[in-house]
Amino acid sequence: MAAVRFVAIGDSFTEGVGDELPDGTARGWADLVAQGWANSSGEPIEYANLAIRGKLIEPIVEQQLEPALALKPTHLSFNGGGNDMLRPHTSIEHVSELFLQVLRRCDEEGVTLIALSGANPSAQLPMRHLIQRRGDELSAAVVARLAERTDVVTAWNWPDRELSTPGYWSADRLHMNPRGHHRVAARVLTAVGERPPAGWWSLPEMPDTGLKGGAYYRAHVLPWIKRRLTHTSSGDGRVAKFGEWIEITPQ
Repeated sequence: MAAVRFVAIGDSFTEGVGDELPDGTARGWADLVAQGWANSSGEPIEYANLAIRGKLIEPIVEQQLEPALALKPTHLSFNGGGNDMLRPHTSIEHVSELFLQVLRRCDEEGVTLIALSGANPSAQLPMRHLIQRRGDELSAAVVARLAERTDVVTAWNWPDRELSTPGYWSADRLHMNPRGHHRVAARVLTAVGERPPAGWWSLPEMPDTGLKGGAYYRAHVLPWIKRRLTHTSSGDGRVAKFGEWIEITPQ
């Protein structure tokens, strides 16, 4: 059994949407952390990822937390609330309280919690001022909830101004591109005491392939609105990409 058994739960941020491999599968910061952790430590680790895109924070906790803990991990990463804060009646208090619920279960199982805040996409999105305000409130609430727990590993991405600039975001402007995912992975690896490749903090800029004006709204905003109106999710019918342990060996 590997000394490190790392499981990730969450939504599209943790699934890796925006950092797609040539075959179309999402990679993302958690996959990068797993490989980077093995490389830095020089030892194989076990890795699982139960995150599914489009999930609100309650379904993440209700559907992913216990299966993740049943795997008997040493470390569990948790992020959620990004999809919730886009909804006007979401209680920031309730969302931040769920971070404490996850922490309580990790304490009970002897698992180290890695808590993350999402990156800030607001600068390039419609309703940017509302999203900025809601994100600021959620980020501050979660930080305050965990402030006294110095044993919790934290990777706060929302305040990272560099990460909020357009060069770190994919064509939909809502999910990070490979540059963004590598930067988050570098932050998480540093937080757990490992050494990420220096270049991960800021990969070379990528060509801007995003749509502009009405084409952007037709391709990305209108489908999002349709899902809200029809009470559907981009994650409907999807399963976890790594629902059981896989071994990651140093490269």
